[in-house]
Amino acid sequence: MSAEHHVASVPRVWVLLGEGAGGNAQMLALAEALAKTLGWSYQTHQLRWNTLNHLPNPLIGARAFTLARDAAPLEPPWPDLVIAASRRSAPIARWIKRCSGGRTRLVHLLHTQMSLHTFDLVITTAQFRVPDAPNVLRTTLPLNVISPERLAEAGQRWARRLAHLPRPWTAVLVGGDSSSHRLDTAVARRLADRANTLARAEHGSLLVTTSKRTRQTAADALAERLALPYYCHRWCADDTDNPYPAFLALADRFLVTADSASMPAEAAATGRPVSLFEWPAKRAPRSLPAMVKPIHRALVYEGWHKPRRDFTAFHQGLREAGLIDTARPAAPPADMARAVAAISRLMGRRPPDVSSTGPAS
Repeated sequence: MSAEHHVASVPRVWVLLGEGAGGNAQMLALAEALAKTLGWSYQTHQLRWNTLNHLPNPLIGARAFTLARDAAPLEPPWPDLVIAASRRSAPIARWIKRCSGGRTRLVHLLHTQMSLHTFDLVITTAQFRVPDAPNVLRTTLPLNVISPERLAEAGQRWARRLAHLPRPWTAVLVGGDSSSHRLDTAVARRLADRANTLARAEHGSLLVTTSKRTRQTAADALAERLALPYYCHRWCADDTDNPYPAFLALADRFLVTADSASMPAEAAATGRPVSLFEWPAKRAPRSLPAMVKPIHRALVYEGWHKPRRDFTAFHQGLREAGLIDTARPAAPPADMARAVAAISRLMGRRPPDVSSTGPAS
């Protein structure tokens, strides 16, 4: 069922929510920025799919037969703008545009796995390896970072619990096993050694939190190796008071594992020093022969092939922007402002001053 946010009557904006929490968070952050900056209202529509969604997107085309029968129907009046994200929503967005007689504009986040030219604007970051195109907008950070209000509230709740630890505080944000990395006990010990070195140099302490992907043996090895005052939170499924946002609010600096994009991005968005902890990936993206590259690019551009995510490229972008691995980090870039301005132009409106929407938040 859709939920309407009454800000202004035009243009009509639909946000197609999927199953990925990261994609949903970015879409909602973008819709809220449009509402705040331009006064546009939006509706959310939760999509659900049947097994036909596993077909390649180029075969599905601009059709909606992949939607589950019991999903809430999508009906006219059709929107002026659709915001969607990732693979499964792409055919549905294109179907809506077809139903509108081509009037609806499509803004897609992350990747499409469909021909890029069928979308009006694709907003993505480096790890998705989307080919360059006139309608592709690359941001340094994802569009969703934890809101200042949530950070402040979490920081207030946790500050007293952590007050016994000597400052400065180094937050250690721990990921885990993924398609590209394996965080085993040996890597966990190396991470602990790096954390000890950073905190010891400043006579401080450590705020450690694991994640859903951290295996138990790695968490044990990490905790056993810590040699300074610390607080260690171990992720659990029924945790109602995870200190992760509090650590973002309170820590003086960060040490973040390199197996994801979200944790380095959220730490970098604080404007405080971030050190990246890297170790060899299971399989690094291969460099293609020159004669094969145009074919590979065409397959990706048309949606027939989805390349493996390249976290190395994403992290390098953070370095080049002066956001990580530097003692004096640069201010977070105005990614959200650029996205809002691009959409405003797409819809035939005068784009706002980039500074009006602030940094990527």
